[in-house]
Amino acid sequence: MFKFLKPLLVAGFVAATATLPVHAQAPAAAAAAPSAKTIAGDVQYELIGQWDVNRLNAILTTDTPKFAGVTVSYTPARTGVKLYRISYNSVVPEKGNKPIRASGLLALPDTAATTLPVVSYQHGTVYGRQEVPGFPEQSPETQLMIAQFAGQGYALIGADYFGMGISTEPEGYMVKASHQQACFDFLTAAKGVMTDLGRQSNKLYLAGWSQGGFVTMAFLEKLERSGVKVDGAATASAPLDLGAAMNGFLSFPRSYDAVWLNSIFILSAFAYENYYGVPGMARSLFNESYYEVARKAYERQPFNPSDVPTDLHKLLKAEYFDPQYFADSAFGKLIAATQSYRWVIKSPVRNYYGETDEAISVGVGRMAQTYAEAQGAGNPMVHAVSTGKTTHRGTFATAVPQWKTWFDTGR
Repeated sequence: MFKFLKPLLVAGFVAATATLPVHAQAPAAAAAAPSAKTIAGDVQYELIGQWDVNRLNAILTTDTPKFAGVTVSYTPARTGVKLYRISYNSVVPEKGNKPIRASGLLALPDTAATTLPVVSYQHGTVYGRQEVPGFPEQSPETQLMIAQFAGQGYALIGADYFGMGISTEPEGYMVKASHQQACFDFLTAAKGVMTDLGRQSNKLYLAGWSQGGFVTMAFLEKLERSGVKVDGAATASAPLDLGAAMNGFLSFPRSYDAVWLNSIFILSAFAYENYYGVPGMARSLFNESYYEVARKAYERQPFNPSDVPTDLHKLLKAEYFDPQYFADSAFGKLIAATQSYRWVIKSPVRNYYGETDEAISVGVGRMAQTYAEAQGAGNPMVHAVSTGKTTHRGTFATAVPQWKTWFDTGR
């Protein structure tokens, strides 16, 4: 959700390239692509790379430990992969279904198999607009998923959220319906490309970390309501209830809360102002002396990271630390509605959480299971799984091979 700010704890923000592992800095030639092919009227795709087994295993053994700060045992890749960037048409629900052009990734194992299980990966929060699945050279988390899943015979897909990738809209950070729409329409587009490439799917799994964990559950909700079968949905460090998470940061902070939590207030305030059409929302939240630098951070304009306070009491107006004021504010009401677990879940779900995650509390990480258990005799489809005393990134790195072991049982 908020991982892109982690490396620079003093300033709270960090340049996008600072978090990239060695293999993310690939030669330009690796991204060279032929002209895009158009199918189904508006869907275009192009080959943007081919990664061999050695590259994939280097991601698993060298790059990911550098990114996550922990060493985890992964199943070695057994096949190379081909990477395709897809662009497609979608709409922005919060803006009266305004048309939008968006992008995403399709990674296919380089095998003769024509029927493949599909994993839809929902990415976490990033600072660079192209640190997303559709630009995998710039996305360490996507690289891990490619290596662990596409390198093991899965088709891996991943939508770039609105405002990221090729999209020119402002970022729709934690804007639920837009996240659902982007992922839903991209799934259709990616399956169309697979068909054009002579592949088809037989299983559908969902996975996501941090912000992507929230999006994964929101996507699951839309798929279930649309009658689409999901064989399993897994998350790591998922902010399943943004209201509960933010109230914790403001009213019940932990001694080890991350100093980069300023990011969620900045990104969500401006995104909600833009997407829900509430002029002045961001200005109402931030102390005036920090409004302009917060705006620049959201819009990805040049700014001095040291100008962004890590102390929320400096960044936010004092009244927002009053729980009642926060709940009654326009911002607080939108935040309270930003949840992705309060429905009768029909698909198998596993929410992985870290016991020392500096961004997501144990309570928030377990929230879907707690809610499911409260339904009479309990809804048995939802399980929370501890990854032990892991950090935010460590929870992701530790959960991924467990996701694969679980998904493998249903292949």
